[in-house]
Amino acid sequence: MCGIVGYIGREKASDILIEGLHRLEYRGYDSAGIAVPTGDGALEVIRREGKVEELERACAARELPATMGIGHTRWATHGRPSETNAHPHIDCEGKIAIVHNGIIENYVQLRDELKAEGHTFRSETDTEIVAHLLEKYYDGDLVAAMAKTVTRLEGAYGIAAIHVDHPDQIVVTRKDSPIVVGYAAEQQASLLASDIVAVMNYTRDVIFLEDGQIAKLTREGITCYDGNLAPIEPALTHVDWDAESAERGGYPDFMLKEIFEQPRAVRDTIAGAVKNGRVLLDELDLDDDDIEAIDSVYIIGCGTSYHAGLVARELIERWARIPVSVEVASEFRYRDPIVGSNTLVIAISQSGETADTLAAVRIARAKGAQVFAVTNCVGSRITRESDGVLYVRANMEISVAATKSFLAQIACLMLIAMFLGQKKGRLTTRQVNSLYYDLRETPSQIEDILQDTAEIEKAAKLIAKAHSVMYVGRGIGSTICYEGALKLKEISYLHAEAYPAGELKHGPIALLDETVPVVAVVTDSPTRMQTLSNVQEILARKSHVVAVATEGDEEAARIADCVLYVPPCKDWCSAITASVPLQLLARYVALERGCDVDHPRNLAKSVTVE
Repeated sequence: MCGIVGYIGREKASDILIEGLHRLEYRGYDSAGIAVPTGDGALEVIRREGKVEELERACAARELPATMGIGHTRWATHGRPSETNAHPHIDCEGKIAIVHNGIIENYVQLRDELKAEGHTFRSETDTEIVAHLLEKYYDGDLVAAMAKTVTRLEGAYGIAAIHVDHPDQIVVTRKDSPIVVGYAAEQQASLLASDIVAVMNYTRDVIFLEDGQIAKLTREGITCYDGNLAPIEPALTHVDWDAESAERGGYPDFMLKEIFEQPRAVRDTIAGAVKNGRVLLDELDLDDDDIEAIDSVYIIGCGTSYHAGLVARELIERWARIPVSVEVASEFRYRDPIVGSNTLVIAISQSGETADTLAAVRIARAKGAQVFAVTNCVGSRITRESDGVLYVRANMEISVAATKSFLAQIACLMLIAMFLGQKKGRLTTRQVNSLYYDLRETPSQIEDILQDTAEIEKAAKLIAKAHSVMYVGRGIGSTICYEGALKLKEISYLHAEAYPAGELKHGPIALLDETVPVVAVVTDSPTRMQTLSNVQEILARKSHVVAVATEGDEEAARIADCVLYVPPCKDWCSAITASVPLQLLARYVALERGCDVDHPRNLAKSVTVE
């Protein structure tokens, strides 16, 4: 989950590397470092524990004229966060520097082997063995050394390397870890990164390296090779993301900016999806016979994506009458699910690089299932490993806690549910038109919610003093409670759990007292009255209640300590609208507790390792 970046061109490399690392910091912020040549046959390696700003200060105090180098921001796996364990790592002679994202599973065996050969190790990381293997296999050709090195590695990796004897090149490769490379012709510069966000200010035409490919970056261009070092010409992908999405644009944090971008994200995701009462999802390359044969749906994802899948299950079963299972991808991959040629698998991943989800996709396809991806990232791994892809139009999301991508995922999945319902003959064109009309109203409803957050801030002050929080709801309300609880845990470090409200009496109610507030979703739905009855049970145990309710709900106002109102909408649309106050609540609680909402501890935006 670390971030790596590389630059070779005409400009001062350290400035560009630091800029790239700031943009990649959502991938990890335990430590950061850069390596650049000094010009006299040596490497300058600067590393600091903590965020990129610590590295930036250290670099500002040095003379660093080099016009090439590599950088890294770390999410710690092997070895605690420290300057010693920070990347880049070097070989024994200090001639080779490498940065790495991933996990080398056989590093203990390789380290013992290299130690026996006389290599000296300085860190506790799995990464350092790569520098020593390159040293072992280097005979004047860094590309060839990299090709030999990776044959010894087991696990996942994105690796970039430089050598003092080759100040005119950077060598990079990958396996199960994203790497993008691009050439900026006007600047005569080549760049690499874990994510397009780090290079998009220089070029939008990029190559997403495939597993086993090696790229050599020079000032003249990029040469790519397969694992046997035969030259290849990978396809260029043009990325048209808005560069302004990588800047806060006057907001105090990316999370708030991205919450306010949600109306646009939903609008863009659903735009043009229905015409004349027909759902147009050509990306789902399924003919009528294929759809008729579908007898079950599996939805797989991790974290927030999994929660979006829970919403989709409700609607696919409601509108298409197809049984749906929602699985955590990290569990799906290790059991023997009943999946076959009549199964449609929907794999959800914001980044398209989530390791567990990719592994689940491979298993599903091997079993003969049709697999369609829902992702935010063009050119990501999942787009190439699935049978088809539907893009959510959230644009770049920087904050670790997903917000706009979650609502865009839900909107996209709602379209899939309509599509399947229509194709299965369960929804008429009139019904589709009506559903689509309701869905198109949700962006303006989000805007209404964002107009006034005073009550949400009041509720946050109440919750911030707690030691644990419970979220309850029924139906659609329960599905978004899981996401609400996750958001609170992620960015405020408060323990939170979500339960269907009807399950309270089956154990969780034992946890309730005046120290455990409850967030209850009681928006208009067929089960609203039952949920309000559960709220009364909660109040009887002296817990404070924050209710998410539909405007005009006087009963909710009468019994709850705080009410977070959302505009009137159809029950199923509340999956979108009622999620917004839950996101804002988590943010305000985090701020009350003095937490960094964009960089929650121990987390990274994209989980590219198991």
